[in-house]
Amino acid sequence: MLVFWKENLVLLAVPKTGSTALEGALAPRASMVLRDPPQLKHAPCYRYKRFLRPFFVQAGGQTPEVMAIVRHPVAWLGSWYRYRTRDDLVGHENSTRGISFEDFVVEYCKGSPAPFAAVGSQDKFLRINDGQIGAEHLFRYEAWDKVTAFLENRLDLHLTLHQKNVSPTMELSLSGDVLAELHHKRAAEFAIWNAAQG
Repeated sequence: MLVFWKENLVLLAVPKTGSTALEGALAPRASMVLRDPPQLKHAPCYRYKRFLRPFFVQAGGQTPEVMAIVRHPVAWLGSWYRYRTRDDLVGHENSTRGISFEDFVVEYCKGSPAPFAAVGSQDKFLRINDGQIGAEHLFRYEAWDKVTAFLENRLDLHLTLHQKNVSPTMELSLSGDVLAELHHKRAAEFAIWNAAQG
């Protein structure tokens, strides 16, 4: 999470949406960088609104606007899947080594998925308690030109990003049946992506 006090902007770090690259580029410019522990770096909207926003409002007398990035659900799951194939997770319950991407997605669609497919929800990350989207500025990961333009304008800077924390490259695909099941069981994930600027 990055806080830009003068510009009245908070950038939430939705996992697997380029937040580490943004942190690398913008941390020197930020008033506050919350990077450890991961639960603080990746604090969801509802937790930010409950705990951090009141503190910021009290300290500055204004309510910061919130920005976040959301990734297409299939690409987001693909990134998690690839990330969890890495060598240092082999033998751990979160490892996806030896599991197909289709099996990973089928497991993710279950109400209580196995640990290797328990990767959370972008929709739940971005919703606040009344069900509303908690970010005033929500962008699609696939529209980096809009992300960059917004940040450059808002922060009055030129933004150069370098890839960080990148998952291994591999070809991934889903059958029509599994894709349909994902759309059916996790419709909210597609809805939140559709609600973002693309």
